Amino acid sequence: MDQDVLSLTKTMVAMRSETTESNAAITDFIHEWLAEREFTIERLHYIDTEGVEKHNLVAKKGSGEGGLGFFSHSDTVPGDPREWDPWDPAIGDGKLYGRGSCDMKGPLAASMIAAAAVDVNKLQQPIYLAVAADEEQGHLGAHYMQEHSTTFKANWPTWAVIPEPTELQPVYAHKGGARVVVTATGRAAHTSTDKGISANFLIAPFLAEMAELAKLFKSEKRFQNEEFDPPTNGFNMTIDDGQCRTNVTAAKTVAQLSIRVMPNDHHEEQIAMIEAAAQKYGLDVWWRALHPFYVDKNAEIIQAACRATGVAKAITVPYGTEAESYQKYTQCVILGPGNIEQAHTIGEWVEVQQLEDAVGIYTRMINDLCL
Repeated sequence: MDQDVLSLTKTMVAMRSETTESNAAITDFIHEWLAEREFTIERLHYIDTEGVEKHNLVAKKGSGEGGLGFFSHSDTVPGDPREWDPWDPAIGDGKLYGRGSCDMKGPLAASMIAAAAVDVNKLQQPIYLAVAADEEQGHLGAHYMQEHSTTFKANWPTWAVIPEPTELQPVYAHKGGARVVVTATGRAAHTSTDKGISANFLIAPFLAEMAELAKLFKSEKRFQNEEFDPPTNGFNMTIDDGQCRTNVTAAKTVAQLSIRVMPNDHHEEQIAMIEAAAQKYGLDVWWRALHPFYVDKNAEIIQAACRATGVAKAITVPYGTEAESYQKYTQCVILGPGNIEQAHTIGEWVEVQQLEDAVGIYTRMINDLCL
């Protein structure tokens, strides 16, 4: 029954679980694997917006309150087999190649191996493994699990590890994201008739204001956070008029604006400024935000992660994870093998040594906090 982290990662990488498809097969595998190793299992499923059934899993080992959780996801971005063999895991130069090897089936496998090896009779506090669907689609599975899991309604772990790739550096904060969609609606007509109303002209004054806001957001210190590199929020805008031809007035133009929100960066004020500008010109506006993640760098889980890894202090990162949604329930650290620059890439890989090191790190954290 024993299995090493490399073989377990290879097995899961070979199981296609793109976020646009059902993750039932890989969840069935994880369910059976953990059930054989003294975990009690809760399964939750839902139908996504495209009518696809998605599965979440919550596993628990031990009893009592508090404890330590490992919160992962089973979905991946698309593999694009036209470019490579994404579901045929291969070893080369000390690396494991395959879709999800880095983000995040390798880190998930490391947490499974570490948790499975613990003698349940020695646990003073329980261990949890939560595996969500749809992380790559707005953290939908994690939010569903938080609302519907009977396991977590009974008890949330005191501490949590989010095993996203950080090159095994503990992370205490990351940026979130806000998306604002602004739409101008005109009337299409051939330009020879002069009866059209160009949505591009309707939105143009708003776009000019956004160009000025971009300068303000990048220069004003109140919109920055020096704990991050870069300290700015990456304010960006794209424009789409449906590839309207030059002899036709555009019927609809959509501007999408994005902000990498940070703790204490006054991003609520920024969103309000964008919204006010859109409304001033009679444009439709909609927005959504994923919160940044932040825990005190001296928090117990951060110090435990530093002890387990042997590093002096935790860091911040500019990308986002599901820690943003779990932080209101449990004290989180982001810590996993692999480099985020490999996530979502053609030829995605993770260093085998880091996978093996992660098992040791997670084991030390379990021993530190739960035994």
